[in-house]
Amino acid sequence: MVALLDGDDIILCRITSQSISDRCGIPLDTGDFKAGALKHPGAIRPNRLFTADGGIINYRAGVIKNDELQEVIEKIIKIISG
Repeated sequence: MVALLDGDDIILCRITSQSISDRCGIPLDTGDFKAGALKHPGAIRPNRLFTADGGIINYRAGVIKNDELQEVIEKIIKIISG
């Protein structure tokens, strides 16, 4: 989760276990979590944001460390600001 919005909406960022080749991807491994984990290494895709109703979320696989979240936010800002 990138941000909570008013009401039930949240801004999410795609995470994939697939190998990616774009410059926006941020590698994600078990050591990047402060709680939980992924079954396989993956990548955060800050160029793939979406908004969803929080009610559709069934479970949380984990919580990334603050340093990782800050890197995601910085990349989002860089993408948006051009």
